[in-house]
Amino acid sequence: MGYQLVQIVTLLTVIAFGGALRKVRGECNSDDLEGLMAFKNGIQMDTSGRLAKWIGRSCCEWEGVVCDNATTRVTQILLPGLNEKDFVQTQMVGQLSPSMTLLTSLEILDLGGLAGLSGAIPQTIGLQMPKLQKLYLYGNNLTGPVPESIGDFPNLQELALHENRISGSIPSSLGSLRKLKRLLLYSNQISGTIPFSLGSLTNLVELDVHDNALMGHIPNSIGQMLSLEKLDLSSNMLSGSIPSSITNLTAISVLYFDTNYLEGTIPFPSRPGEMPSLSFLRLHNNHLSGNIPPSFGYLVSLQRVSLSNNKLEGALPSSLGNLHSLTELYLSDNSFSGQIPKSIGQLSQLIMLNISNNLIQWPLPQEMSSLQNLQTLDLSFNPLNLSSIPPWLTSMSSLSRLYLAACGIKGQIPDSLQTTQSPIQELDLSGNLLSGPIPSWLGSFSQLYLLNLSSNSLELHIPDSLTNLPDLGVLDLHSNKLTGSITGVFNTSQQGTSGGSLTYIDLSDNNFSSGVEAIGVGEQLNIQHLNLSHNLLKGTLPGSLGRLNSIHSLDLSFNELASNLPEVLAKLTLLENLKLQSNHFSGNIPNGFLKLRKLKELDLSDNVLEGEIPKGKPLIDFPGSTYSGNKGLCGKPLSPCKL
Repeated sequence: MGYQLVQIVTLLTVIAFGGALRKVRGECNSDDLEGLMAFKNGIQMDTSGRLAKWIGRSCCEWEGVVCDNATTRVTQILLPGLNEKDFVQTQMVGQLSPSMTLLTSLEILDLGGLAGLSGAIPQTIGLQMPKLQKLYLYGNNLTGPVPESIGDFPNLQELALHENRISGSIPSSLGSLRKLKRLLLYSNQISGTIPFSLGSLTNLVELDVHDNALMGHIPNSIGQMLSLEKLDLSSNMLSGSIPSSITNLTAISVLYFDTNYLEGTIPFPSRPGEMPSLSFLRLHNNHLSGNIPPSFGYLVSLQRVSLSNNKLEGALPSSLGNLHSLTELYLSDNSFSGQIPKSIGQLSQLIMLNISNNLIQWPLPQEMSSLQNLQTLDLSFNPLNLSSIPPWLTSMSSLSRLYLAACGIKGQIPDSLQTTQSPIQELDLSGNLLSGPIPSWLGSFSQLYLLNLSSNSLELHIPDSLTNLPDLGVLDLHSNKLTGSITGVFNTSQQGTSGGSLTYIDLSDNNFSSGVEAIGVGEQLNIQHLNLSHNLLKGTLPGSLGRLNSIHSLDLSFNELASNLPEVLAKLTLLENLKLQSNHFSGNIPNGFLKLRKLKELDLSDNVLEGEIPKGKPLIDFPGSTYSGNKGLCGKPLSPCKL
């Protein structure tokens, strides 16, 4: 009976005072209220509508504000720009108020991805918010430096300031944040050096400072950050060598040092067990030298490796075959020599292999035919002297992109290529010694997007089958001995094909003599680059040329085209490059050319044009050489016209 009486009394108390309890729980500490209202008043626009509901003094009930039930102090401000529930992106435009530091009990501040939030991070933020654990200000428009006081957060675990316009240097005080797990400063304007003190962050899991202006050497202390799983220092101006201490990072999985000025040799592991979890390694676009040692094979977890565009040399080690998890390998633009090791056939997971622009020699190991998951193979610009395309390439069931430019291939394009087991999407055989006709069976490659047969000695005409490929976007046949008409390239709406896919056409440096009347007639209206220069084309430019309203570059120079310049050229308002020199164009330059506001390069020289050059930009901004060789032209930038 006594226990039941206590329950009844308790229930009556809750009923009687429940409203008051809720009111106390919702009321704001005066400092917190002042800080929140200062933030709200600094925002001119909030597309989410959340701040409009911040009315009265009960801030603990406001959207995005979380309070401690016991103290009623504000502990969290959660106002991210992206709502993860419905993936709606919102924006706030205004200034970050320095009065935010009045919220001294704050543990989480999330103002990330608001896009329009500007101002600077308060200089005293670390001194006035001692309980802060997570600070998210990424994806805004913040300027100024990272305050030195940020190192005074004793409990800070995550600091995300990426994708702003923050400048200055990385404060050395960050080394005091012993609980810090994530430090994200990428895509800012931060300069100076990487502080040696960062080596003290032994709990740090992720450090990302890519896309800044950092200079100097990578500190050797970086090898002390034993919890580090991701380290991204790419796209800066770092110099010197990669510290050997990097091999101490036993937890590292992602290591990106690419696009800097690093030099010296790469400190690969010296024994098994070093860097056992390294999966993604990017060192491209540096000045690294030396060779790839056999110990490279100790990195058994590697999945993607990019060492392109360095000064690496020597033979590729057979230990490459130990990297059974490897899916992508980029070694282009170095000085690797010798032969591709036979062990490469053991990389059964390999999807991408790029060894272009090296000194690799024949023979190619037939073991490469075992790479049944390989989708892209680029061996271009190596002294392979292949003579012909290896027949075993056709048995690779996943190969869809094949680049064999300047590999010394001779004779006709081999018919064996048409028996390939995979649907070829990109084929580059440029810069070889190919002769004979373009085979009509190339038209059976129904998924072909890119075809580059340029800089060979191919003859006869373009086969009709080639011009009916529905997905062909890039057609490069320049510098051959092709003849006949170009009509078929533009009439691609036949035989039920979708047409309109071609965006890049280069037929220059051939012997084509007819077909200009077809330009713009078919469905190829998405063309952005068209080069027909250095041919024997005759006739007049058709009015249908004006339908190519996506074109950026048009080169018809060094042909035998005649008549007036068509007015419809003025419709091509996206044109940046227009070359019509060394033809037989006559008459005046149309006034409509003044509409070509995006023109960066114009050449009308060596024609029979006459009259005054239309006055105005962009025509008057080009040098006199643009119009030279036209005896009848006058006006700026040439000599004034005679009255």
